[in-house]
Amino acid sequence: MIRSMTGFAALSREGNGEKVTVTIKSVNHRFLDVQLKAPQILGPVESHLRALVQQRVSRGRIEVQIGVEMTTTPAREVTLDEALLARLTQLLADARARGLVVGELTASDVLRIPQLLDIRLKSSEPGPAALPPSLSALLDVVVGETLDALVVMRATEGRFIQADLDTRLATISGFVTDLDRIAREGQEHLEARLRQRLAELPPDIHGDPAAIAQETVRFVARSDVDEEIVRMRGHAEHWRGLSDGPEPCGRKLDFLVQEMNREINTIGSKVEGARATEVVIAAKAELERLREQVQNVE
Repeated sequence: MIRSMTGFAALSREGNGEKVTVTIKSVNHRFLDVQLKAPQILGPVESHLRALVQQRVSRGRIEVQIGVEMTTTPAREVTLDEALLARLTQLLADARARGLVVGELTASDVLRIPQLLDIRLKSSEPGPAALPPSLSALLDVVVGETLDALVVMRATEGRFIQADLDTRLATISGFVTDLDRIAREGQEHLEARLRQRLAELPPDIHGDPAAIAQETVRFVARSDVDEEIVRMRGHAEHWRGLSDGPEPCGRKLDFLVQEMNREINTIGSKVEGARATEVVIAAKAELERLREQVQNVE
């Protein structure tokens, strides 16, 4: 499957007095690299959020930014440190008895004493790390829908990339056909020239005709590129199978480009003639364009 590694999606949903906003941006990367920016309250579910990304995306640098807002006033709970208050009251009573202070401890005084009152969001579960179930459910929905939108965008862009890759692959296949024909013609001309020159040798230096014929065939075989041509066509078929298959294939296509480039280099070293050199250079240039485009594929 050809999917682009670049994409963008943003989504916002609210319910039960909570609002979640998710923005996801993806760019090219050799592997999967998930960057998560979220409020501290989401710390307990960070690994879960990363797992959601990994389920839908296999490659690319994924930047996920999450915002959480409370659209209604949340329930709060207030706790009074009674032990601390009792201790303070006793200390003030002792100070009054000694004439150091006057007056009683008032409610206004209590509110100004640090750490005497603790006001926090009310949680249905014990502990400061608890995440409200309604927020957790909403978070899963919004992150999932945003990831789906990102995948759709990457797939849409991937169709354009695939069209370009298919065109370039067809061009390279045409060059391979040309090189196959040029190589066969070159072998025939080489063999004909060798036999002609051998026939023009003086009679006194002629050797065993069977041995000469064998050496001629062996020399001509050095320019044989049948194996390279077969492998190039096999790579092209493998390419089509990967691009039409269900799995992400960017890394495999990158490997195939390297293999095709290696085969073209080998063909270029074996096939002689200006026309062959021209086709090899054109094929290598097209392979480089193919390689650059493959870098965008998931």
